[in-house]
Amino acid sequence: MADAIKVLLVDDHQVVRRGLRTFLEVQDDIEVVGEAADGAEGVDRAEELRPDVILMDVKMPGMDGVDALRRLRELDNPARVLVVTSFTEQRTVVPALRAGAAGYVYKDVDPDALAGAIRSVHAGHILLQPEVAGALLSQEEANSGPGRGGSLTEREREVLGLIADGRSNREIARALVLSEKTVKTHVSNILMKLDLADRTQAALWAVRHGVTG
Repeated sequence: MADAIKVLLVDDHQVVRRGLRTFLEVQDDIEVVGEAADGAEGVDRAEELRPDVILMDVKMPGMDGVDALRRLRELDNPARVLVVTSFTEQRTVVPALRAGAAGYVYKDVDPDALAGAIRSVHAGHILLQPEVAGALLSQEEANSGPGRGGSLTEREREVLGLIADGRSNREIARALVLSEKTVKTHVSNILMKLDLADRTQAALWAVRHGVTG
């Protein structure tokens, strides 16, 4: 399965990991490449295996999912993280999204929906429930008013619009005929000018203020 989506499972419950593996292994385009029982092990395995997508629990002993997400971002690990949680409270899910998760699903998710979610985040999309998207927007607007968008250059607005479309840096580079390094610089400048923490917040800001690719 050379073109299969490589998935790493990070959950402290073996029965959960076993259930996820059993289902995912029957998918033609998804390959489970490893497992981890806590956040620290998950980070180590992510660096070792370089998966495309990580299914990450939030509440784990030792290093939890949020801290693991922050560590992966510090390491500039390219894996897209899909949080798999049994917690529905915004105070649990929102910190994970702010730390860099590409979205989340609940542990009772329909198996076909889970496979679809994996494919979606791998394609660069962000998966948010409406109520959580609203909470993130409220927090973002408290820190970044619409007037700040005027400080963006025309090129930065183009990049921001493509971020909102779920494009990766590589895809943005191809679309705008730029190097990936240049795109990364534009993304950093956008986050700094809008006082945002990550691409998820940038995408939400763009949607909220009508910046599209």
